[in-house]
Amino acid sequence: MSKLTVEDVFKISGVPTHTFVKPSEFSRLMVALRTPGRGVVVEGPSGIGKSTAVTKVLDELEIAKDVVKLSARIPSDVEYIELLPELGGFGTVIVDDFHRLDDKTKAHLADLLKVTADQEDTTRKLVIIGINDAGRALIKSSPDLSNRIDVVKFEIEPDSKIGELVAAGENALNVRISAREHIIEKARGSFYLAQLLCMDACVAEGVIEKPDAERVISTSFAAVQRRVVERQKERFGDTVRAFARGTKFRPSGRAPYLHILKWLSESDSWSISLSEEMRKHPTEKVSVSIVLDQGYLKNLTDKVDISEILHFDPDARILAVENPMLIFYLRNVSWPDFVREVGFTNVDYRQTYDFALSFAGEDRSYAEHLRNALEDNGHTVFYDFAEQHRFLGQDIEAYMGPIYASDSRAVVVVLGDRYGRKRWTLFEASQYKSRIEAGEVIPIWSSAVAPSPYDEMRNRGGLEYDPLGDLLQQATSHADALSKMIAERSDGSSARA
Repeated sequence: MSKLTVEDVFKISGVPTHTFVKPSEFSRLMVALRTPGRGVVVEGPSGIGKSTAVTKVLDELEIAKDVVKLSARIPSDVEYIELLPELGGFGTVIVDDFHRLDDKTKAHLADLLKVTADQEDTTRKLVIIGINDAGRALIKSSPDLSNRIDVVKFEIEPDSKIGELVAAGENALNVRISAREHIIEKARGSFYLAQLLCMDACVAEGVIEKPDAERVISTSFAAVQRRVVERQKERFGDTVRAFARGTKFRPSGRAPYLHILKWLSESDSWSISLSEEMRKHPTEKVSVSIVLDQGYLKNLTDKVDISEILHFDPDARILAVENPMLIFYLRNVSWPDFVREVGFTNVDYRQTYDFALSFAGEDRSYAEHLRNALEDNGHTVFYDFAEQHRFLGQDIEAYMGPIYASDSRAVVVVLGDRYGRKRWTLFEASQYKSRIEAGEVIPIWSSAVAPSPYDEMRNRGGLEYDPLGDLLQQATSHADALSKMIAERSDGSSARA
């Protein structure tokens, strides 16, 4: 008779046997699954044990053999899923990875759930499994569905449940794991992570089969963590770095995607609401809102490699991990090293904006081109028209004053023929005046304005634009020069630090 192996005990693929622990929602899930004709939505983070729990409930109900299991990750299954509304009494069907279906298919399944519930059809039962807010996505398609389905939410499991799993594995394999308390803590409510960490500890100690006498697994958790993180770096590193760099990588840019990853690593859950995170992180709010509002984040997460590890719902603004090991990697990677690997030179900043533009209305055409070119280079720019909705009904001077005084890395002043003759340019100048000596105010002279011996900024290095020339070409060239200036100043501060 062959000996029990470590992979049989601490399973990281398939349904666990020796280490299965009933999750907190197990009883509620059983009631939902045995109620005829009523749809069930099982939602929660990846790796939390949703699919395993469903399988175990079906086994206990002794109906597993009659259930059809489909996955939105398998193209042939997706074709079958799309046909479900036309199939009549199809019995019990499970649709896993529901969040990966397109909106049209989700809407058809929502209609099917509604009709099945209204008709109390006992010949078919649809079970949906997806990551966070799968139920919300269904109800968005069919708002009156909320009272016709059972939504079972799998949250992060308590440490006591993770402890049960570890103890069951130790007993089955005849071992005692010295790092068990650290494993319980670092698993952060994930059965999957606990299995993997326990298995790695045993393998490192050379225990790959059940020993005749009890063995103490003395491998330190730090050693386990380093090995696991290193393996995940090989697995996720290139993709995570590509996400952090975004679509237009600039080493001196504001790094919005990098900050999104950091927020995800700090979350207690395996998904984050970007709206909530922006409220908690006002310094990064502007740069992240740009990649959200412009659809850049959606386009990035739609890329094949990235979509395998991250899922973004643009309507709910929720970003969730697709792979449970990704969150462990993000939580335990050395962030200073990661920032250096990605190549950002300016992530420890205090200002909200890279540049604040100051100009008179007559130069708006050029200023708008400049703003667009700077944003294309990965910078955040204060541009009055883009912020109008933020200061409606507010004290404009109180809102704008700090931006020109200190809340931007540099102020770019477009000195056209009307600058300094209008109220707002005078106000803005009064706010940034103290920054001129520090070289934080960059003048861009209009060639239509004759130099004056009384102009205090003429002795400062600046740029020049021709209001009658090609504004786009000039703005693009000037934006590149400003980007290089910020990059060199960032490198200088890093070197001094």
